[in-house]
Parts: sequence; C-alpha cells; structure tokens
Amino acid sequence: MQGIPGEPVAEIKAVPLKHPGRWIGALVVLILLAVFVRSLLTNPNFEWSVVGHYFFNTLVLKGILVTIELTVLAMLIGVALGIVLAIMGAAINPLVSGASWLYIWFFRGTPLIVQLFFWEYIAAVYPKLGLGIPFGPALIHPDTNVLISGFRAGLLGLALNEGAYMAEIVRAGMLSVDEGQTQAAQSLGLSRGQSLRKIVLPQAMRVIIPPTGNETISMLKNTALVSFIGVAELFHVTENIYSKNFKIPPLLVMASIWYLLMTSILYVGQYFLEKRFARGSVRLNVRHGQ
Repeated sequence: MQGIPGEPVAEIKAVPLKHPGRWIGALVVLILLAVFVRSLLTNPNFEWSVVGHYFFNTLVLKGILVTIELTVLAMLIGVALGIVLAIMGAAINPLVSGASWLYIWFFRGTPLIVQLFFWEYIAAVYPKLGLGIPFGPALIHPDTNVLISGFRAGLLGLALNEGAYMAEIVRAGMLSVDEGQTQAAQSLGLSRGQSLRKIVLPQAMRVIIPPTGNETISMLKNTALVSFIGVAELFHVTENIYSKNFKIPPLLVMASIWYLLMTSILYVGQYFLEKRFARGSVRLNVRHGQ
C-alpha cells in the first residue's frame, strides 16, 4: 500500500494468527496416548511375560516363515497374472479382452475366504485331475488331494484373487501413459508388444508401484485367512497355542506385534521403491527434499 507523498511509509507489523484448536487437539491426543500407554503397562491381563515367552517360540517362527513365503509367492504370481490380464484387457480381440473382464469380475466379486475354501475342497468336485490333450485322452491322472495340499490351496486362493486386483492396478498405470507414446514407438517400427515392454510399462511403474506396495501389505495380513483351511501360518500357530493354554489376549498381542514388525519393513521398502520410481517427478522430489 502506497503512503502519502513526502511522508515516511509506516512499517507493517505482521501478527501471526493464533490457532487454539491445534493446541487443544494436540493436548487431547497426548492425553489419550498417555492413557493408552498406561493401560498397556499396568493392566495385568496383557501378561507381557507370556508375550515375551512365546515371542521367539520355534512354532511361532516357523509360522512367520510360512506367512512370508505365502506373501512373496502369492504376490509374484499375482503381479505376473495381473500384467497378463491387463494386456489381455487392452487387446483388440473381443474374446481375449472379454476373458480378462470375466476373470476380474469373478475374482473381485466373490469373497476371498470363499475362494480359499473352494480350493481346499476342490477334490470334492474333481477327485482326479486329467492332464493331457484338450478334448482328447488324458496322459496322467494325479490325485487332487495329493496335488493340491493345504498350502497350495491357500497359495492358489491368494494368488488368483490378487491377480484380479493387480490387473486393475496395471491397467490404470498403462492408461496413465499418454497414447502418443505408443504411437511414436510404433512409428519407429516397434511392435505392440515391444511398445508395452519398453515404453508403456516402464513409465507406468510410477503409478503401479504405490498401490502394489499397499497390496503387498494387505496380502501379508490376508495370509491369516488361510488359517481357516489349516495352513500353519502365524495366526494358525497362535490359535493352536492359546487353544491349549487359554492365554488368548497375550498371544494375540504377540501375533499383532509380529504383523506390525513385518508390515513396517514393507512400509520402508515401499517408501524407497516409490522414491526410486518417482525420479523426475517434481512434486515427489520436493517432498523428499531433493
């Protein structure tokens, strides 16, 4: 604002706005946090000695290994399947794109727990699987109960379900890449498949990686569902232990701490992956202090 000619301009004193709501909110959070921590430390029903006693129990550690194995294998299969389904969905042939849509519709539309139970009891529908020439003679007849064990049934249920969700994530990533990129690649002589592998998918990774990290974290927690079909992962082992000693709360706390530790490691890995694939993005580089 300009002053009167010939008179000195008065210095503007900036008075910061007061936000009492912020201090009140922070105080409420601190009080609730203190109450929660005090309850954890003073409530004898948590039985922290029991938590510590079973934390590194051999059975618990074996259950953790099964949980990690299921998570890694299911995500690898799910990601690969999701890429294939996304490419099929983008196909010009309506039969191919329709098959992709039908798969995604079915596996996203039915509960995961139902799918797990279906694979567990698949032998009731197909006692033996015939492997051979389609519509021709079967060369081998493996027993379904032998071929699809409890672990494999859980892996099939988790991986096939994840493939449907990953297909939508990959499709969103592919759509985020400008169509002109594909047209430019094809004008240089690259085939549609080469354009996808060398041009579209590398650029789509920036969009694909964050939700894939979230799916991995969800997958680790969803492995607890395979306990219902008898797979000895972390939660199932925990159930077996507290069904004998009836120490339910402390053992559930123990399992929760292990899940929190594993998901925290995944959070860190997701952060660095996002940072790596976000190179060149101004907004993310500013956020990371680059």
